[in-house]
Amino acid sequence: MNRLFRALSALERAGNRLPHPFWLFWIFVALLGVLSAVLAGAGVSVTLPSTGDSVAVKSLLSLQGAKFAAESALDNFAGFAPLSVVVVVLLGVSVTEKSGLLTALLRVTIGRLPVRWLTFSIAFGSMIAHVMSDSAYIVMIPLGALAFRTVGRSPVLGLMVAYASTAIGFNASPLVTPADAVRSSLAAEAAHTVDPDYVITPVATYFFTAVSSVFLAAVIALTVDRVLARRPEFVTTPEDDAAADRLFNTTAHGEAPQHGGPAGEVPSSFTLSAVEKRAMRLSGAVLVLYVLAVSALLLPGSPFRGEGGSIVQSVVVVNIAVFISLLFAILGIVYGRQVGTIPSLSAVPSAMADGVRSFVPVIVLFFVVAQFLAYFTWTGISNVITVEGARLLKSLDAPHLIILLVIILAISGLNIIISSGSAMWSILAPVVVPLAMYIGLSPRRRWSPS
Repeated sequence: MNRLFRALSALERAGNRLPHPFWLFWIFVALLGVLSAVLAGAGVSVTLPSTGDSVAVKSLLSLQGAKFAAESALDNFAGFAPLSVVVVVLLGVSVTEKSGLLTALLRVTIGRLPVRWLTFSIAFGSMIAHVMSDSAYIVMIPLGALAFRTVGRSPVLGLMVAYASTAIGFNASPLVTPADAVRSSLAAEAAHTVDPDYVITPVATYFFTAVSSVFLAAVIALTVDRVLARRPEFVTTPEDDAAADRLFNTTAHGEAPQHGGPAGEVPSSFTLSAVEKRAMRLSGAVLVLYVLAVSALLLPGSPFRGEGGSIVQSVVVVNIAVFISLLFAILGIVYGRQVGTIPSLSAVPSAMADGVRSFVPVIVLFFVVAQFLAYFTWTGISNVITVEGARLLKSLDAPHLIILLVIILAISGLNIIISSGSAMWSILAPVVVPLAMYIGLSPRRRWSPS
């Protein structure tokens, strides 16, 4: 066990020494330039299976490469698919978050379940909170600690459950999240190098991520209740209560927490007021009407369908990010108007601006990621790696399941070093997605394990 801890500590130290992802990608650009110069000098080329065209590697360090880098910088960034998709989704999610609807949903999820399901409800609530991105930590950590303290359990353990659940499965959620928009766009861009008409939407892996959220919540609950909760350091002490009092100065909803009453009772912090209940019911009715209206757009003969009546190529599926954003915005406005968190429609643009403002650091990262991906494609190195890699895998005749397991293990190892999912998928998608398509694996299935 000591050896394991030492090994994990060494990995942690190595990860901490890595530069910021912004600079990491510029380092990748420099390495790509050197590699492209070497391969171009050696006359390396490859024949694309999809078109039969021969593609030779071009040097990024040549005058031609420098010209491409200079003249394409703005187009690379403006045409970076994840940028527009995730901003559109955030516009809607920000309104829902500002209205308090998501927090109310979490309070109901945690407060209504029996005490024996408390750990699971905290873990699953954290999965739901992933739609709030980094704000999930701010909301769930106080709620988790408060819920555990209410039933007489260690608030420190509740805090740990909320933190771990939010961090561990950051792309697992029963709701579509901004992370889904980012990674589906990256996967789609990579898939288009093989098939320009291939469609990958933010809901492409919904069933995988939704089931994963339940599975991860169950694993966390079993681990906590059967192992951690039995350790003596997690027995409630006066010091824990004092620390909890300091933590609960305000709740995620901005009100003084009410955590009095006998242990085992649902605290008032988790009980919705009459106004909130009415707003929740109205939001639920609007959700049903919205789903019915969007479904009607896909009826046979609808102009919203794709060529030949295709649903996959329909306006709704191809532009699903717009419909998801609109749904979140409508629900947020309906709920917020009822409870007073959105006093008028003039408050909606400021709520959207606040949400996009929190995304600015990712936009900065997207600039360099867009340049790296454009250079990677222009040099032809992506084609060499994917085609030769697919040829190697076909020669090994390995089952697809084995290939997927190897990829999952490799990504699990990278997770320890590269904490940003968007950064890691930006590196892997241009190689792994086309490679998977060349050997007959669906990019949607490939994206799920990442």
